[in-house]
Amino acid sequence: MSAFHDLYTGRLWSIMSWEQLTAFWGRIDPAGGWYLYAVGEAPPGEPAEATATSNFMHHVDELLRREHHHDYCAIVYADDVEKPSFIKIYDPNNLGVSCGFSDNPPLPGWIMCQVPPDDLKPPHPLPEGRKRWWSKLFN
Repeated sequence: MSAFHDLYTGRLWSIMSWEQLTAFWGRIDPAGGWYLYAVGEAPPGEPAEATATSNFMHHVDELLRREHHHDYCAIVYADDVEKPSFIKIYDPNNLGVSCGFSDNPPLPGWIMCQVPPDDLKPPHPLPEGRKRWWSKLFN
């Protein structure tokens, strides 16, 4: 098994509130060698530059707050909420059962990790709107 697989299937902690999410983003060093992976796209071969990581965190935060119509977050998970090295971010429009038990849990929308990601091979292609959103971040 890969280091990515171990982190992906390991214990993760939920960022429950929007206030916790704001503080969480502030603890992440954008220059920390983050691979930014949109599940459904090809996994990145190298870590993103610090500016791209900052840009991604800003825009994914906006997207989550705009499209997750709840007064709580609970769709961002990390291996360590104080000093994360692996972060799963669920797409508010494809949640299914993202916590608890499910025979078919949904894949996250995005992963930030400090190890090279494995291709998760989702069963369905990314929606066109998410593809456009992702490509605008990096073009």
